[in-house]
Amino acid sequence: MRVDSGNQGQRVSNPSPSSSPFIQGERQRRLAFGGLCSLAGSVVAATIALWPHISCAITLSRGDILKIGKRVWQNECNGTISGLTAWNQGEDFASLGIGHFIWYPKGRRGPFEESFPKLVSFISKRGAKLPTLLLTSGEQPCPWNSRAEFLQAQHTPEMNQLRQFLVDTIDLQAEFLIARLEGALPKMLNEAATADRANVQQQFQRLERTPQGCFALVDYVNFKGEGVLHTERYQGQGWGLLQVLEAMHGTSDAGAVDEFARAAKATLIRRVHNSPAERHESRWLSGWIRRVNSYSGG
Repeated sequence: MRVDSGNQGQRVSNPSPSSSPFIQGERQRRLAFGGLCSLAGSVVAATIALWPHISCAITLSRGDILKIGKRVWQNECNGTISGLTAWNQGEDFASLGIGHFIWYPKGRRGPFEESFPKLVSFISKRGAKLPTLLLTSGEQPCPWNSRAEFLQAQHTPEMNQLRQFLVDTIDLQAEFLIARLEGALPKMLNEAATADRANVQQQFQRLERTPQGCFALVDYVNFKGEGVLHTERYQGQGWGLLQVLEAMHGTSDAGAVDEFARAAKATLIRRVHNSPAERHESRWLSGWIRRVNSYSGG
């Protein structure tokens, strides 16, 4: 990711718990995304062998990075500080930060990609101070072994330090999300069927050319993943960004975000229909649909 030189080398001042615009009612307005991003994707070579080498680079100002972070924070956590440390009922992992990055306890693994240790590594390399809980070398498992343990620790010094760390690094968490999007296109093209690859790239490019479309890509790839992991399937069908792009076939940039929202809604409805009954995923569907509808303002 390239940062616009206007504020090169400067950290963005993140909101404190008392001054956060989200805590002060940010959820009442939609952040402006004029000039949000400019993505540059390589042209797809005719030979399949060149597909994995395709990449895209995103250029954003520091202000736009923070805007993305705040809006993802709103979508995942309702813009609340308490929402930065969560463990949802029925899940086997903690969900932390603006993107509710997954953190599994020791010896526990599930079908969903673990992302919190990668986030911590990314932030550490950027020079941010880590809380004591995260200072041990190498990737470490979530120290709470169950949702009950996690909830009991809500007001401990360790949890308070972790929560403050997540408040203080909103911009770096947003950079991590954007970096993930940069790496998503080549992985999706590598996973897609040969006949679908040109369409997947075309749909990605339709979206990245508009500010609202760019945000939709960043948010959805964090929300439901790239769609390339075979462990993230129910009845053989995925629900990530790849599956949404495969369901799109339009050509107009002007209609891209609306089509993306419709395709995402259908993909998520299919996921819930295919999901194991014991997960009770229908309880989350209305919130998921509100989220993807917000991409187009619908």
